[in-house]
Amino acid sequence: MTAEPTKRRRLSPPMVIDAAIALADRDGIEALTIRALADELGTKPMTLYHHVDGKDGVLGAMVERVFGEMATPPDDLPWRDAMRTRCLSAREVLVRHPWSVPLLESRTTPGPVSLAHHEAVLATLTRGGLPLPLVAHAYAILDSFIYGFAIQEANLPVQGREEDAALTQEIFSGFDPQAYPNLVRLTAEHVMQPGYSFGASFEFGLDLLLDGLDSAATA
Repeated sequence: MTAEPTKRRRLSPPMVIDAAIALADRDGIEALTIRALADELGTKPMTLYHHVDGKDGVLGAMVERVFGEMATPPDDLPWRDAMRTRCLSAREVLVRHPWSVPLLESRTTPGPVSLAHHEAVLATLTRGGLPLPLVAHAYAILDSFIYGFAIQEANLPVQGREEDAALTQEIFSGFDPQAYPNLVRLTAEHVMQPGYSFGASFEFGLDLLLDGLDSAATA
């Protein structure tokens, strides 16, 4: 009995972008080429051009997808709480997709999802009564903090997870307490203590920034 030929999976633009994001999450954005993406999908490079506008089109769609994963500031919350919600969500998304950070603001033709996200952020800051110069400062400072923190968090060898204990101990054992007393103290008395999380510093820093902006707006 002759076996029926295997049906080739029918591709669609969303499927191609799903695969591109999975590849970048796993191997980094440098590994993303049209050929590598075709291999990921089990097809030929030329086939992908029926679904996406080359690599630049893929990158643009990936950026749109990342912005789409971020929560926009809720309209039913005070501006500070709304921005806090958005910033916490953005950090979670960017830690999942650290490759995206250099791409988010580099597109010369941003898509509608990206533009809508930025418009919602600016509208929330304006709704909070911040004058335009302060809106501009808040817009730049908050995203710089989120993007930078996400890159650092994604690349740290020690995050405070239980499975990091052995690695932390290995790194710590190489510190000379005479030469680096403050590093030794920070590691022994804080980093290696139960419940430590590098990510906890994000909320602390975010609240400092939002408190500062709130004070500046009412000064």
